[in-house]
Amino acid sequence: MSLDLKRNSRKWHRWGAILTALPMLLVIVSGLLLQVKKQSSWVQPPTIKLDAAEPSADWQQFLEAARSVPAAEVTGWDDIDRIDVRPSKGIAKIQCKNRWELQVDLRNGDVVSSNYRRSDLIESLHDGSFFSDAAKLWLFLPNGIVLLVLWCSGLYLWFLPILVRRNKRRKQSPTETQS
Repeated sequence: MSLDLKRNSRKWHRWGAILTALPMLLVIVSGLLLQVKKQSSWVQPPTIKLDAAEPSADWQQFLEAARSVPAAEVTGWDDIDRIDVRPSKGIAKIQCKNRWELQVDLRNGDVVSSNYRRSDLIESLHDGSFFSDAAKLWLFLPNGIVLLVLWCSGLYLWFLPILVRRNKRRKQSPTETQS
């Protein structure tokens, strides 16, 4: 049994590593970038902190502010993906569908920052949804399962020599005491 498990573990480990190499490389690189997204303005623009006064800008001012930035390509509400209002920081983050992020002063609706935001793109690459929901479910999910099997078989292959040495010592120990 142990020999079959050892042989199969090596085979599963080898083929699993080959089959998951490219998707796993994408997951690893994108995961590393996501780990530093708050520290890297290339991945995600830093959040501007303004005086947290009483918000007085309205939704129409946010839309006009977004329209005023040509790179954001906003003509109407359909071009805006979401607005993240941060009253404690005095800003609203307007995230456009073309991945531009505008930070708007909550007091007067002025744009205080305009940057391209890559973190959402990187997240979609990381989980596979960039390609399609089917790729996420039928490629990236099995890839994660294979990675789990690789982890388990790798641990087994790592512990196997330790277990073999321990068993040899146990078998030798009683015979040495009899001599």
